Amino acid sequence: MNAGLMRKVKTGLVAHPNELDRKRIERSLSSRTRYLYVSPKVTPVKGGYLVESPCCSRNIDKDGALIDVALILYDGVSGIWKVFCKNHAQGIWEFYSLYHRLTSAIDELNADPEHLFWQ
Repeated sequence: MNAGLMRKVKTGLVAHPNELDRKRIERSLSSRTRYLYVSPKVTPVKGGYLVESPCCSRNIDKDGALIDVALILYDGVSGIWKVFCKNHAQGIWEFYSLYHRLTSAIDELNADPEHLFWQ
């Protein structure tokens, strides 16, 4: 067989989600600028992490229940982090931005300059 056609496919552990990065995200969210008095929850999902938080403003849920804040997904092929915000009115995730580093994605989530995440 032609050696140029043969290739090895790496098998093993999936990079994300993992417990180390989940805790790192959770810890980093304490430096956000809005809704500092709630404790967000970071849950592993296929390919990344779901950030949820109690709805303090009561804008989304009048009872203050846990709402979706952000979806952070890792693209293993490109090595890029994709961040999504929740459109609660339509009940869908909307693409927000791309990041080369997880810390950059978390920094943007913490700053939330457009008030799209922490509602």
